[in-house]
Amino acid sequence: MRNKPTKRQSTASNGKANTDQKNPVTKTLPSKESNTFKQILRHYEYKQYRKGLKMAEGILKKFPSHGETLAMKGLFYSNLDKKDQAYDLVKLGLKNDLKSHICWHVYGLLHRSDKNYEEAMKCYTHALKFDKDNLQILRDFSLLQIQMRSYEGFNDTRHQLLSLKPQNRTYWVGLAISEHLLGRYEEALNVLTAYEESLQEVIVDKDVEFSEILMYKNMIYDEAGDH
Repeated sequence: MRNKPTKRQSTASNGKANTDQKNPVTKTLPSKESNTFKQILRHYEYKQYRKGLKMAEGILKKFPSHGETLAMKGLFYSNLDKKDQAYDLVKLGLKNDLKSHICWHVYGLLHRSDKNYEEAMKCYTHALKFDKDNLQILRDFSLLQIQMRSYEGFNDTRHQLLSLKPQNRTYWVGLAISEHLLGRYEEALNVLTAYEESLQEVIVDKDVEFSEILMYKNMIYDEAGDH
């Protein structure tokens, strides 16, 4: 007849299972920390890296496995001349949240800052899989595409940006530039003309930005040989 295992023995036999349940990966933050994370993103946007880093470390004290906060901490480190630590943090953040567009975007920013453009492109592509209409990622992606002379891809991205924000003047011009770079002069002119026709406000001579658009249009006419 077997002896009934004692409580201590049962605990010992389940030790591995108990260990596996420790420190679960955090992917979603509570409301308070979520609001703090939004402030962290703003601190990065305004280049307040030390403030952002301090807030990120505050979240990580409570949620040390939160992937997006780890990635942002790495991004701050990157801008504070701690590149080696930056990559380690971002990779850990990505490991903890592979479906996070923020983690992939941050990894791409690190690669871009080190001029690893091919790797940066891959990271942006992954980021867009998880948030295909993210304006910031799309803008960064388009800048990298034009830098890499990926003009067809640049054209696709500018089409997407314009479809998301048709009221944004720079997106109309960006699309015209993408058509121009592909040698599609008529399409570039059509884009600029469509923008002019879509304007609901009265454009006056003092509108320097609009005057520059007209100058650009004339330049395209010259190149196309139609002026």
